[in-house]
Amino acid sequence: MSKRAITKADILPLDEYIKVRKQRHADLIAQKKLRRIEIGPVATCYFENYDTMLHQVQEMLYIEKGGDEQIADELRAYNPMIPNGTELTATVMFEIDDPIRRKNFLSRLGGVEETMYFRFAGHEVMGKPEEDVDRTNADGKASSVQFIHFPFTAEQIAAFKSADQVMVGFKHDAYGHIAVLSDASRDALAADFD
Repeated sequence: MSKRAITKADILPLDEYIKVRKQRHADLIAQKKLRRIEIGPVATCYFENYDTMLHQVQEMLYIEKGGDEQIADELRAYNPMIPNGTELTATVMFEIDDPIRRKNFLSRLGGVEETMYFRFAGHEVMGKPEEDVDRTNADGKASSVQFIHFPFTAEQIAAFKSADQVMVGFKHDAYGHIAVLSDASRDALAADFD
């Protein structure tokens, strides 16, 4: 069974982390490659797990050098994105380099966080946005970064693991795109379930 939460005991002290940082990053690349899914021209989903979130926490501590005082804040921020055994979780990024084009695009994307789904073997699992903050502002502009949870039933988990085809996409009027997961990506995500 996968670990479901990062604790302070899991965090390497900064001087130890610096010694293994390059190797840890290299080790994570292969895992992250299977967990990165592009949907349409500008959306990239990074399906998170314990390893990706531990790396993120360690990197934040490395970059900001906040010491022990920073650890609690990082754990509070990143632990909710570790799948709980009956869900998948994704960080979704709408990546547009040009600031004007990005602003115009995101202003038409309000509510996109409510439209993401998985479809497989006759099942559909709708995503639920992380509830920490609203990801669409009062003017209807979506955030370029979204955090989505996909809660599965036991029946859906079993179907997902054996599905011939798994699709993930958005039903938004301004961004109705879909991607088909490779078998290797499906298997990597299936490992997040108990």
